[in-house]
Amino acid sequence: MSGKKDNSKTAPDDASGSQLPADNKLDDAESASVFSPESFLRTVTDRPGVYRMFNANDDIIYVGKASNLKNRLSSYFQKNLDSPKTRVLVSQIADVQITVTASASEALLLEHNLIKEHRPRYNVVLRDDKSYPYVFISTRDAYPRIAYQRGVRKVKGKYIGPYPSAGSVKRSLSLVQKLFRVRQCEDSYFRNRSRPCLQYQIQRCTAPCVNAISEEEYAADVDMSIKVLEGKSTEVIKDLAGRMEAASENLEFELAGKLRDQISNLKSVSDLSVAMRDREDADYVGVVTRGGQSCVQVFFIRNGTNLGNKAFYPATPAESSSAEILNAFISQFYLEHDVPREIITTEPVQDAQLLQEIFSSRTAGNVTITHKVRGERAKLQTLALTNADVSLAARLASRSGMAARLDALRELVELDELPSRMECFDISHTMGEATVASCVVFNAEGADKAQYRRFNISDITPGDDYAAMRQALMRRYTRLLKENRDLPDILFIDGGKGQIGIAQEVMSELQIDSMEIVGVSKGPDRRPGDETLILCRQESEKQLSNDSAALLLIQQIRDEAHRFAIAGHRGKRAKKRRQSSLEDIKGLGPKRRKALLTYFGGIQRLNKAGVEDIAGVPGISVELANRIYDELHPGGKLPVVQPSKL
Repeated sequence: MSGKKDNSKTAPDDASGSQLPADNKLDDAESASVFSPESFLRTVTDRPGVYRMFNANDDIIYVGKASNLKNRLSSYFQKNLDSPKTRVLVSQIADVQITVTASASEALLLEHNLIKEHRPRYNVVLRDDKSYPYVFISTRDAYPRIAYQRGVRKVKGKYIGPYPSAGSVKRSLSLVQKLFRVRQCEDSYFRNRSRPCLQYQIQRCTAPCVNAISEEEYAADVDMSIKVLEGKSTEVIKDLAGRMEAASENLEFELAGKLRDQISNLKSVSDLSVAMRDREDADYVGVVTRGGQSCVQVFFIRNGTNLGNKAFYPATPAESSSAEILNAFISQFYLEHDVPREIITTEPVQDAQLLQEIFSSRTAGNVTITHKVRGERAKLQTLALTNADVSLAARLASRSGMAARLDALRELVELDELPSRMECFDISHTMGEATVASCVVFNAEGADKAQYRRFNISDITPGDDYAAMRQALMRRYTRLLKENRDLPDILFIDGGKGQIGIAQEVMSELQIDSMEIVGVSKGPDRRPGDETLILCRQESEKQLSNDSAALLLIQQIRDEAHRFAIAGHRGKRAKKRRQSSLEDIKGLGPKRRKALLTYFGGIQRLNKAGVEDIAGVPGISVELANRIYDELHPGGKLPVVQPSKL
């Protein structure tokens, strides 16, 4: 339903895959008119659904859900609105479109999908699309491996986690490998061993690949590793103690000594762990908002073991309350990731009942969302809030440091305001091979990696850095102009006067005069701090002191562009070297390539063959034989063989 227009005839599918009703539309005459809240509200249903608010540029600025659309939308257009944020939002509304859903649960799922897709300005948006790592145990193998696992869990086996970071997983893997020496190698490596590898020599593996340990003994080590990872260290210590006593009685002193060392190491780790309730499976979530920023801290507890914690910094509109941020975080985060049995928050969650129903339907048991806990759990709840506060303070301090660097840069290039967007270009290749240009983007908060771009350079003389820079700049800024997107305040070029001249030519050709162009020329020894800065608009060159805030920021941006370019170049070069020279020949598909290689027994004999020999392969015409020969011998082409001469 719309007070103005509708961009699509069919609403997006909900999370269950069912087709939702299409948005209703008014007639063309009313669609062309200015948005009228009164007229719009008269047509709104009282059923559950999702609403999308648009501004005059037809951008979605807010997505919301409601169990009663009429009541919820009416609340936006009252005369006296208490919230300054809501007043600003309503002042920008040029259109509202609604989608009716079958239930409040479907409305919440659709709201989540739309926020994730459009990232509206006035919604709290969690920028976390990464999967979380697990520890994987291949329990179906005779000699299971314990390994790091991220992404889709397709392989059957046991998974322990999620862990908040890759570092947490690696520390856990290192611990169990040290204690129980269970293999972590790939299956292909394991199957092809004829003698023990280095891990066996440094006592990090028991060499099951060469049957140096029985399946029963190895299975016991795997079982204890799983128990330790699941937080059952006390149980493992008791079992090891019993085995140590039995070994001593049987005069197996070497085995008893080994078990004693395992117990000692395991106790030292257990003493450092946080005391939790047995088998607790919960996340503790705390949120703090200050200085226009917010931080959500999550402690991950699985099977009574603290797997670690992680800080999130969602994009939040001004004047957002901690309760709003917490509610949005819970729905967005746990609709994308595994849900524990309990979610313990530092304050009430508005949609707790609805979220509990949705989460419970997606897991094997009931999920509870609560903020009322006591004892040790209350201490951990407070710890989550404290960590959120500390993390946010550190982030704000970091941002203030970034602001100081930006101000120094502003003075250097003589801008009236702090630069809000900066871009830097660099070229990377190896003797002209696999040339790649990089473009990195920085804003007031630092690197904006979602905006990074690479350009595969083609149709230039190999090794011509000037032509490569020209092509990259033309492609980048032609597109930005065509799509009416923001241009940078400052353009950094990693290079000297030649590259700067190319940048000036491109900007002149595209009629862009709004950005400052700064060249970063390395010193004779290429040492950091010896750079010469070429300031085009000032027509001057400067060398700054090593502790200059402006120079430190420029070095950071330049180094990031250099790193991004090299990574792209290496990937392209590796791919090209893995690719057969026959794959680029027009008209030579997989079957003909196979026929050629089979006929000649490999690429080396094919390289030595003449056109007549190549044309003798079934399915290869004379024309194609000439093309193949020319491609394989670019520096020494023979006269084209005509069919009549064969």
